Amino acid sequence: MSSRRRFLQSSLMAAGAALLPAARALPASNGAKVVSTWDFGVPANREAWRILAAGGNALDAVEAGARWAETGQCNSTVGRCGYPDRDGFVTLDASIMKGDGSCGAVAALQDIDHPISVARKVMEKTPHVLLVGDGARQFAVAEGFEPRELRTPEAEKAWREWRETSRYAPEINAERRGVPGNKDNHDTIGMLALGADGRMAGACTTSGMAWKMHGRVGDSPIIGAGLYVDDQVGGATASGVGEEMLRNAASFLVVELMRQGHSPSDACHLAIERVVMKRPQASKTLQVCFLAMNNHGEVGAFALHQGFVYAVCDAQQQDTLLQAPAVYATSKT
Repeated sequence: MSSRRRFLQSSLMAAGAALLPAARALPASNGAKVVSTWDFGVPANREAWRILAAGGNALDAVEAGARWAETGQCNSTVGRCGYPDRDGFVTLDASIMKGDGSCGAVAALQDIDHPISVARKVMEKTPHVLLVGDGARQFAVAEGFEPRELRTPEAEKAWREWRETSRYAPEINAERRGVPGNKDNHDTIGMLALGADGRMAGACTTSGMAWKMHGRVGDSPIIGAGLYVDDQVGGATASGVGEEMLRNAASFLVVELMRQGHSPSDACHLAIERVVMKRPQASKTLQVCFLAMNNHGEVGAFALHQGFVYAVCDAQQQDTLLQAPAVYATSKT
């Protein structure tokens, strides 16, 4: 290779490197912290905190918190008690991610409890990020997960009642207002944790939207949409109608806005504005929520519509529940 060619190549590499943001050292942690979406995030955080308080890492903490949400609460939007799709199948989605970029996910998983733990196995034992459908189930069984019927009698009853009309019209905060025949279609649990070592991890798990088309997958198992974590910056997770997060690579967007210097709260707000700008009419009828934490432990959230709450847990308090600000503050809770 000529000296002139080597000079040009080295010059181009140097110029390209100058365009990239400088890598930042991990900050000295101000203490472990875990945050999660919705009011059932409070007991989920407590499960995660057991790990962090004992000196455990953020990855183990978010898995423990998400596992509680999948079975401990028996919520119609997460885990084994989730409502089925329009054909009567309960399908589960989950993702998990470390701040070093390691990640795993499963989508449209049937008959297997704890999809968040299957997602972690995908991360740790395969060269892949996402397994779906029958392949995800086959992998879970091979890893020792016992198949079981997940459709509960309550979900069966709700599905049969829904079939009388087959009306599919998700309504913002409907379940929280006690509206019959509607499922609150945005109660995914997303969780972010900061360990005492300054390392971060996140988890996201859901049974998806009730009465969805069979095979529909939302944002929760998609890295960058429902969840994204970067030790150098922070993490973000989303809840709401997953299609909007998919259209905007929303959680990745929030993290990148924090990388540019925005606070977690401002980053979430700017991401919500992006959703509104792209689909102004749809944004009036759909709920979209973001929760973020930077690698210094600062937390912020924002939503399209009033009603989104999130839980914060650290050494000082384990049951803090906060109301997120919203673009449209008209929804009743």
